[in-house]
Amino acid sequence: MTSRTVLAAVLQAVADEPTVTVLGIRVPDAGPVFLAAVAAHVGAGLVAVIAGTLAALSRKRRGRHPRAGTVFLTAVAVIVVTATVMSAIRWQHNRHLLAVSTVTAVLATVGWLARRRRWRRWMLWHGITMSGAFIALLTGFYLDNGPQLPVWDRLPPLAFWFLPAAVGIPLTWWALVRNHALPCPRPEGRRAGAARP
Repeated sequence: MTSRTVLAAVLQAVADEPTVTVLGIRVPDAGPVFLAAVAAHVGAGLVAVIAGTLAALSRKRRGRHPRAGTVFLTAVAVIVVTATVMSAIRWQHNRHLLAVSTVTAVLATVGWLARRRRWRRWMLWHGITMSGAFIALLTGFYLDNGPQLPVWDRLPPLAFWFLPAAVGIPLTWWALVRNHALPCPRPEGRRAGAARP
């Protein structure tokens, strides 16, 4: 059974149940508790994306970066709780979201602990795990909503799993080098002690 067949079966199952359309995206109408969890999940997801972007783009020092990171971590906690509720109500359809949100939370927590406890090479650990949490967050969004989004609905189902990482990993590497968490590659022909022109 191919991934396209599985996706078609899931979309057919969703099409056969009652839905509510929110901002052009069909949401299963699985009762008021489920819809409240979806609303909180979407709100926390938006907060996490904004806070994660602010943390990534701000200077790595006291102030905006750690504040945005704390908001990101809090939003991820809400995402896990709401994904748990949605998965309990619709296990067959939402268990993948629980798995992805749990991975997001574990990565974000490890990143927070690395910075808080100043592990050896903590900047590297912090950068990799927080970026990984952000990539996992976007992966979960595209897995659940990609088939309903313009342009994304034309992509093969595996793209929802791998495209956020394909974009995020090179950006993470660049940020780690820029912030001196990874050694900066030297241009060829330049010696370590050579003076700059």
